[in-house]
Amino acid sequence: MTSELEYKGFKATIVFDAEDELFVGRLAGISDIISFHASNVKELKSAFRESVDDYVDTCLKIGKSPQKPFSGNVMFRIAPEIHAKAALAAQLEGVSLNQWAERALEKAAG
Repeated sequence: MTSELEYKGFKATIVFDAEDELFVGRLAGISDIISFHASNVKELKSAFRESVDDYVDTCLKIGKSPQKPFSGNVMFRIAPEIHAKAALAAQLEGVSLNQWAERALEKAAG
């Protein structure tokens, strides 16, 4: 079983460890490793919020900006032929390539 929680713009993935009978979570979308665990859902939600608050507070204390999960800027390279096909598809739909690609990525990501 996998699920996610969200708090202050941070998301966490949650898995259930059947052997230890614990819910285990980890902040998603950042390279800093922030994890938490609990034996029930109520404690899990509390541990998640506490982990986010502790992460943000610790970053401020050490003079580091907390990582934000995603900025919304995506840069990647694709084959020129695919770029041309995507640009044409966007033009035919009457939208920008960014708008077209956002819809395509949203659809693909489910």
